[in-house]
Amino acid sequence: MEALLITTFVVAYAAIALEHPLKINKSVPALIGAGLLWTIYALYTGHVDTQLEETLSATAQIVFFLMGAMTIVEVVDAHDGFDVITEKIRTTHMSTLLWLFGLVTYFLSAVLDNLTTTIVMMAVSRKLLGQREDRLYFAGIIIIAANAGGAWSPIGDVTTTMLWIGGQITALVIIKDVILPSMISLLVPLLVVSYQFRGKVVTGPAKSDDNHRKFPTTAFERNFMFYAGIGLLCLVPVFKTATHLPPFMGILFALGILWLVGELVHRNKDEEEKHHLTLGAALQRIDMSSLVFFIGILLAVATLEHSHILTDLAHWLDRTIGNQAIIVSIFGLVSAVIDNVPLVAASIGMYKLDEFPTNSFLWEYLAYAAGTGGSILIIGSAAGVAAMGIEKIEFFWYLKKISPLALIGFVCGALSFILIF
Repeated sequence: MEALLITTFVVAYAAIALEHPLKINKSVPALIGAGLLWTIYALYTGHVDTQLEETLSATAQIVFFLMGAMTIVEVVDAHDGFDVITEKIRTTHMSTLLWLFGLVTYFLSAVLDNLTTTIVMMAVSRKLLGQREDRLYFAGIIIIAANAGGAWSPIGDVTTTMLWIGGQITALVIIKDVILPSMISLLVPLLVVSYQFRGKVVTGPAKSDDNHRKFPTTAFERNFMFYAGIGLLCLVPVFKTATHLPPFMGILFALGILWLVGELVHRNKDEEEKHHLTLGAALQRIDMSSLVFFIGILLAVATLEHSHILTDLAHWLDRTIGNQAIIVSIFGLVSAVIDNVPLVAASIGMYKLDEFPTNSFLWEYLAYAAGTGGSILIIGSAAGVAAMGIEKIEFFWYLKKISPLALIGFVCGALSFILIF
């Protein structure tokens, strides 16, 4: 069964990577692959109800969170709220703008999370950059920065949060020990891309002539909805910490509040004037095909987790290699292909706290490697998948242009962590 599952996953993964040559939307092989993998698993094991319920719960939580965050960003964008940021950016130098995006994304993802930060920063980039090729490079840096920023924060990345909640790490220690290596993993690709952009001038997008612009928003509406939307997004991690409820509950709660606020702000407008500003209209504008792809890829990866293929891989590496630094580095590289959540879950199950105490090298390096390794391939992290859907990034474009930079950054950050620890 294991060989058949792995073969099916590899074929589905290859079809996703070859989306443009095959001229088949990546959501198709993701969904078919998920269906085949679960069918094979069910036929061989004969019982999948419990596993499927667990997977459905975990997948739904992530999809609801993604849907909520994308909708909030759409509402802010409909009110031209991101003009609050873009109007304050005066630089005309592409390299300076790139550094600004990279550093803002890095620190913002530690406060929000890497997925939400990516969605917000991608929306801002579309407001500032008119050339698609420029936006693609910015998207690559945003993905790397979001994953790097999330790695050192207990609330910035799901895997770091798992280790924090499980008692493998403590908040202040992980921040102190991982912030520099994760920064290095961003600075290396940032230096290379900014050098490529040296001397280049920012080309803004063409002015929109959409129908809804005949009802422009006021300065109050732009500012109010921007700060309300971003403020509610920032409160989601606080909500999670205070209530211990999953993040999707916080984002849906925030969505409801923003919906209410929007209704009150526009209550005196007629239906035609306020239609494009409502949450209902925003829900129609979010990229559903990206959400469907996300569902398919999460369901597919889950079969590898439930069939213990990932756990067996971890145990085999432990027996064969033995060296913790090398094993965790491999986990980081594998997380570019396989979602880092089941990899970290397998590691937590394999290594026990009585053998590897809180804040030991293993746990802290795992937080770094699992968090930053996903940037090496565009479908290796939630941030990458979100950016892929928003900007329609080709798998092989990212593999050629960004993956080598992300890999070099990952290795440099890893070496700095090993030397410092």
